[in-house]
Amino acid sequence: MINHIPRYSLAERDRRWGLARDIMAAEGLDALIAYGEHECVDLAPFAPDAYFTNDRPGSIVIFCGDADPVQLTWSTLPIADHIEATRRGDDLWIAPRNIRVARHAAGVVEVLREHRIETGAVGVLGLDPYPPFHINPIMPYRLWSEVLAELPGVRFVPVGLGYLFATTCQSKEELDVIAYSAAAGDAMARAMLETAAPGVSEADVYAAGMATAFRRGVAAPGMLLSTGPGFVSWGPPVWSYRPQEPRILQDGDVIMAEVFCRFGMKETQHQVAIAVGEPHPDILAAAEIARASYEAGLAAARPGNTFGDLVEAMEVPLREADAWNVHPLVHLLNPMGPVCGFGAGLRRLPEAGRYGRLFDVPTMGGELPLAPGMTFAFEPNAVVGGRLANLGGTVVIGDDDPVELNPFTAQLLRSAS
Repeated sequence: MINHIPRYSLAERDRRWGLARDIMAAEGLDALIAYGEHECVDLAPFAPDAYFTNDRPGSIVIFCGDADPVQLTWSTLPIADHIEATRRGDDLWIAPRNIRVARHAAGVVEVLREHRIETGAVGVLGLDPYPPFHINPIMPYRLWSEVLAELPGVRFVPVGLGYLFATTCQSKEELDVIAYSAAAGDAMARAMLETAAPGVSEADVYAAGMATAFRRGVAAPGMLLSTGPGFVSWGPPVWSYRPQEPRILQDGDVIMAEVFCRFGMKETQHQVAIAVGEPHPDILAAAEIARASYEAGLAAARPGNTFGDLVEAMEVPLREADAWNVHPLVHLLNPMGPVCGFGAGLRRLPEAGRYGRLFDVPTMGGELPLAPGMTFAFEPNAVVGGRLANLGGTVVIGDDDPVELNPFTAQLLRSAS
């Protein structure tokens, strides 16, 4: 267990608010609007609001010039939490006078007009795509159309790329938080490994991992999990969305999972591959290819290279082995952003021709230069003979060599039972 629980200081708040003002200065903006997706979102939430508030997500945060930001919440519930945190003596980032129950178009317009911003330029986080899940901008149509109608003299500018460049290199405090999350992810994987055995329900394996996260005070917003002697499926367990019983593990099965940890709104990801007994030779071959892809990625994960260079390096072992990947080999974390392409290999399956249209997700953000402090989900995966193997974890770009936060899950694990 980790005894020290990292926290964010007011100095970290000032650093982040300074980044917001740097974006405004670089773009010649009078204000910056950070739209946050509603709270209780599972994987990959769009939450630039929480980045600037260090509070529960689901608000709109507005910076106007040099003034302290204003936070617009959806109800009084976040305010009740803010009051309770004040009573506990927590270091809160947003003063009560700057928090309003006004997460709607009228609330946004009111803040801008109070600062006499009815002309000029305003930057917006929420008008850009946010891969992997928000290929289209997330800003609600009705909210934004009402803002545009009320402020026809304002030029609104998408600033997602500037935000990405400003925030993707983590501070020392943020890296401490990420390391805590990564350690919790390893603990989850170990608990899953200890539980996995013939005759055990896959739901018990899932529960063992999730319970371990919760005991450490880490948010685990579900996990992706498939089990069986071999498969190419990738997603949440089918019983989480379709009424049916979980599988019972058998000798020769493999468990392939993607475990998500979130602490302080910083995320780590962990690719858990567990063999229950002796797996099919194609699984072993696929795991070797995935490991080769992982090592190639480590060799390329250095300042001076681009994300495209990293993707290219990780793709080489798959091409040489005539294997293919079900999901991305690598993508940016904290915030989400550039992602490796995937989907083309599905056409190799004989059933693929029955479907009306297949869409490949291309590599996005290949031009991003790698820099110290960036965090990436290394999730190399390969299919051999219709059987998937997936492994990896979170990797930090260092000054020279990359930092592996999760070498434990960068291998095919073997159940002792």
